Amino acid sequence: MTQDPNNTLAEREEHEQYSIEDDVETTNTKSYSQGQLVRRRFIRHKGAMVSLAVLLFILLLAFTSIGVGPLPGWWDKNYLDTYAPVNGGKPTLQLWPFQIGEHPMGQNTIGKDYFALVMKGAQQSLFIAFMVGLLATFIGTAIGSIAGFYRGFAEAFLMRMTDLFIIIPTLVLAAVLGRMAGSSIFLLALVLGLVSWTGLARLVRGEVLSLREREFVAAARAVGTPAPRIIVRHILPNALGTIVVNATLLISAAILLETALSFLGFGVKPPNTSLGLLVSEFQNALTTRPWLFWWPGMFILAIALCVNFIGDGLRDAFDPRQQMD
Repeated sequence: MTQDPNNTLAEREEHEQYSIEDDVETTNTKSYSQGQLVRRRFIRHKGAMVSLAVLLFILLLAFTSIGVGPLPGWWDKNYLDTYAPVNGGKPTLQLWPFQIGEHPMGQNTIGKDYFALVMKGAQQSLFIAFMVGLLATFIGTAIGSIAGFYRGFAEAFLMRMTDLFIIIPTLVLAAVLGRMAGSSIFLLALVLGLVSWTGLARLVRGEVLSLREREFVAAARAVGTPAPRIIVRHILPNALGTIVVNATLLISAAILLETALSFLGFGVKPPNTSLGLLVSEFQNALTTRPWLFWWPGMFILAIALCVNFIGDGLRDAFDPRQQMD
């Protein structure tokens, strides 16, 4: 049986075309840097992207609606003034037909606009959560990296100090220190950051213990690179995945810790406000004016869930076992 030379030539060209496309795809996949791979994996994580969009929406809503400090917002009411009751103090927000109304989240028991109050509480809670996350990440990373790299007396001292903080209940320690901080939001965030770093310190120490035995660290030592530079330039970038993922979890834990402290009366105090303080003030109104309890509660839940989902996305993005499609 004779073979048609035209068909053979067409098949050969098609095969060569597929081979070229495969080579290009393989080359493109191999040409991605580590940062590009992490970014692409994170973008493909649908839960993380939706959560990031929701969190950004909450941030924009909280900080643009009533403004920050001297900067005014687009909402025409503030959280300090009282207003004449509208609709019996009930929320004027309607989904169908859509209508915002005068007080979309209702009014509290003395006539204050509850939307402005919740936005102010969200601002304070978000500020505390992110400041605690940054401070605890810095302290935990510094202590964990020093203990893991230097070993010996430094490791023994720092890890025993970490164990001392761990065995004391975080809520109790934060409550005592929070009482000493008074009504200052900044001092409260500082106090919470000083008691939230222990878990990250142990994780970073474990990562550094593993990385310090790698060939690139031995090569850096051989050429006389100082130890602090080895830690900062060679070890910590390779532990970045663990640090970033746990930093997001610290932010989520911080907002829940602030909520618990404010609920118990050891956190934010009037005339300041926070989401946890609003829940605490109106916990008895759950049966009579439930919107005073549910609005700040839903914002707390939304922020905590969004940060946790973003942390899950970052964990998957930094996982080297994840393959590009």
